[in-house]
Amino acid sequence: MGLFGNKDKNNSKAICSVELERYVGKWFEIVRFPHTFEKDMQQVTATYTLKSNGKIEVCNAGIKNGKKTQAKAIAWVPDPKCTGKLLVRFFWPFKSEYNIIKLDEENYSYAVVTSSTNQYLWILSRQPSLPDPIYSSLISFLVEEGFDTSKIIRVQQNI
Repeated sequence: MGLFGNKDKNNSKAICSVELERYVGKWFEIVRFPHTFEKDMQQVTATYTLKSNGKIEVCNAGIKNGKKTQAKAIAWVPDPKCTGKLLVRFFWPFKSEYNIIKLDEENYSYAVVTSSTNQYLWILSRQPSLPDPIYSSLISFLVEEGFDTSKIIRVQQNI
Protein backbone atom coordinates (compact mmCIF):
# COMPACT_ATOMS: atom_id res chain seq x y z
CA MET A 1 0.00 0.00 0.00
CA GLY A 2 1.34 3.45 -0.94
CA LEU A 3 1.16 6.74 0.86
CA PHE A 4 -2.44 7.30 -0.18
CA GLY A 5 -3.87 3.89 0.69
CA ASN A 6 -6.67 2.35 -1.36
CA LYS A 7 -9.38 4.99 -0.90
CA ASP A 8 -11.23 5.71 -4.16
CA LYS A 9 -8.98 3.48 -6.23
CA ASN A 10 -8.05 5.04 -9.53
CA ASN A 11 -8.72 2.89 -12.59
CA SER A 12 -7.02 5.23 -15.06
CA LYS A 13 -4.20 3.54 -16.88
CA ALA A 14 -0.72 5.03 -16.99
CA ILE A 15 0.79 5.64 -20.40
CA CYS A 16 3.52 3.04 -20.65
CA SER A 17 5.45 4.57 -23.54
CA VAL A 18 6.64 7.82 -21.92
CA GLU A 19 10.11 8.87 -23.05
CA LEU A 20 11.58 10.09 -19.77
CA GLU A 21 14.35 12.02 -21.55
CA ARG A 22 11.62 14.16 -23.14
CA TYR A 23 9.42 14.31 -20.04
CA VAL A 24 12.06 15.72 -17.69
CA GLY A 25 12.44 19.48 -17.37
CA LYS A 26 10.23 22.20 -15.94
CA TRP A 27 6.45 21.90 -15.74
CA PHE A 28 3.91 24.48 -14.54
CA GLU A 29 1.02 23.29 -12.40
CA ILE A 30 -2.18 24.41 -14.12
CA VAL A 31 -4.72 22.72 -11.84
CA ARG A 32 -4.71 20.35 -8.88
CA PHE A 33 -7.05 18.77 -6.43
CA PRO A 34 -6.89 20.27 -2.92
CA HIS A 35 -4.56 18.62 -0.44
CA THR A 36 -2.68 19.78 2.64
CA PHE A 37 0.84 19.67 1.22
CA GLU A 38 0.05 22.34 -1.41
CA LYS A 39 -2.56 24.36 0.50
CA ASP A 40 -2.55 28.05 -0.51
CA MET A 41 0.38 27.56 -2.91
CA GLN A 42 0.55 29.50 -6.16
CA GLN A 43 3.10 29.76 -8.97
CA VAL A 44 3.78 26.05 -8.51
CA THR A 45 6.29 24.31 -10.73
CA ALA A 46 7.75 20.82 -10.85
CA THR A 47 11.23 20.31 -12.25
CA TYR A 48 12.39 16.80 -13.06
CA THR A 49 16.04 15.94 -13.68
CA LEU A 50 17.13 12.54 -15.00
CA LYS A 51 20.10 11.23 -13.02
CA SER A 52 22.86 8.98 -14.38
CA ASN A 53 21.51 6.07 -12.29
CA GLY A 54 18.12 6.28 -14.07
CA LYS A 55 16.30 7.85 -11.14
CA ILE A 56 14.64 11.25 -11.40
CA GLU A 57 15.28 14.14 -9.06
CA VAL A 58 12.05 16.02 -8.31
CA CYS A 59 11.92 19.64 -7.17
CA ASN A 60 8.46 21.07 -6.52
CA ALA A 61 8.48 24.82 -5.89
CA GLY A 62 5.91 27.53 -5.32
CA ILE A 63 4.86 30.62 -3.41
CA LYS A 64 2.94 30.29 -0.13
CA ASN A 65 1.97 33.33 1.92
CA GLY A 66 4.42 35.43 -0.09
CA LYS A 67 7.36 33.11 0.58
CA LYS A 68 9.12 30.76 -1.79
CA THR A 69 8.96 27.12 -0.74
CA GLN A 70 10.16 23.87 -2.25
CA ALA A 71 10.12 20.13 -1.67
CA LYS A 72 12.58 17.65 -3.14
CA ALA A 73 12.06 13.98 -3.88
CA ILE A 74 13.38 11.06 -5.86
CA ALA A 75 11.29 9.20 -8.42
CA TRP A 76 11.93 5.93 -10.20
CA VAL A 77 10.30 3.55 -12.65
CA PRO A 78 9.54 0.25 -10.88
CA ASP A 79 8.69 -1.55 -14.14
CA PRO A 80 10.79 -0.60 -17.20
CA LYS A 81 7.93 -1.84 -19.43
CA CYS A 82 5.75 1.06 -18.19
CA THR A 83 7.72 4.31 -17.95
CA GLY A 84 4.60 6.42 -17.30
CA LYS A 85 4.06 4.76 -13.92
CA LEU A 86 6.58 5.95 -11.37
CA LEU A 87 7.05 5.89 -7.63
CA VAL A 88 8.02 9.06 -5.77
CA ARG A 89 9.56 9.35 -2.33
CA PHE A 90 9.70 12.71 -0.52
CA PHE A 91 10.75 11.10 2.76
CA TRP A 92 11.53 7.59 3.95
CA PRO A 93 9.76 5.18 4.14
CA PHE A 94 6.73 6.59 2.34
CA LYS A 95 6.33 6.44 -1.41
CA SER A 96 3.42 7.22 -3.69
CA GLU A 97 2.44 6.49 -7.24
CA TYR A 98 2.95 9.09 -9.96
CA ASN A 99 0.91 7.98 -12.96
CA ILE A 100 0.96 9.89 -16.24
CA ILE A 101 -2.50 9.17 -17.64
CA LYS A 102 -2.62 11.72 -20.47
CA LEU A 103 0.24 13.28 -22.39
CA ASP A 104 0.75 15.40 -25.46
CA GLU A 105 2.76 12.59 -27.00
CA GLU A 106 3.88 14.70 -29.97
CA ASN A 107 5.35 17.71 -28.15
CA TYR A 108 5.24 16.77 -24.44
CA SER A 109 3.60 20.17 -23.85
CA TYR A 110 1.00 19.00 -21.30
CA ALA A 111 0.42 16.05 -18.99
CA VAL A 112 -2.24 14.76 -16.61
CA VAL A 113 -0.88 13.04 -13.51
CA THR A 114 -2.62 11.15 -10.73
CA SER A 115 -1.75 8.67 -8.02
CA SER A 116 -3.30 5.32 -7.18
CA THR A 117 -6.51 7.08 -6.10
CA ASN A 118 -8.88 9.65 -7.59
CA GLN A 119 -8.07 11.96 -4.67
CA TYR A 120 -4.90 13.31 -6.31
CA LEU A 121 -4.76 15.02 -9.67
CA TRP A 122 -2.58 17.52 -11.50
CA ILE A 123 -2.64 19.04 -14.98
CA LEU A 124 0.85 20.19 -15.94
CA SER A 125 2.04 22.32 -18.84
CA ARG A 126 5.39 23.46 -20.18
CA GLN A 127 3.92 26.99 -20.27
CA PRO A 128 2.25 28.92 -17.39
CA SER A 129 -1.15 28.48 -19.07
CA LEU A 130 -2.93 26.19 -21.52
CA PRO A 131 -4.97 27.29 -24.54
CA ASP A 132 -8.71 27.04 -23.74
CA PRO A 133 -9.43 24.25 -26.27
CA ILE A 134 -6.70 22.03 -24.79
CA TYR A 135 -7.78 22.82 -21.23
CA SER A 136 -11.41 21.98 -22.08
CA SER A 137 -10.43 18.70 -23.74
CA LEU A 138 -8.40 17.70 -20.66
CA ILE A 139 -11.32 18.48 -18.36
CA SER A 140 -13.59 16.35 -20.58
CA PHE A 141 -11.03 13.54 -20.41
CA LEU A 142 -11.02 13.75 -16.60
CA VAL A 143 -14.82 13.57 -16.44
CA GLU A 144 -14.73 10.47 -18.68
CA GLU A 145 -12.11 8.95 -16.34
CA GLY A 146 -14.38 9.47 -13.33
CA PHE A 147 -12.63 12.41 -11.63
CA ASP A 148 -14.76 14.95 -9.73
CA THR A 149 -13.72 18.06 -11.66
CA SER A 150 -15.74 20.31 -9.32
CA LYS A 151 -12.83 19.95 -6.85
CA ILE A 152 -10.26 21.41 -9.25
CA ILE A 153 -8.20 24.36 -8.05
CA ARG A 154 -6.75 26.54 -10.81
CA VAL A 155 -3.24 27.55 -9.90
CA GLN A 156 -2.26 31.18 -10.38
CA GLN A 157 1.02 31.31 -12.27
CA ASN A 158 1.35 35.04 -12.91
CA ILE A 159 0.70 36.94 -9.72
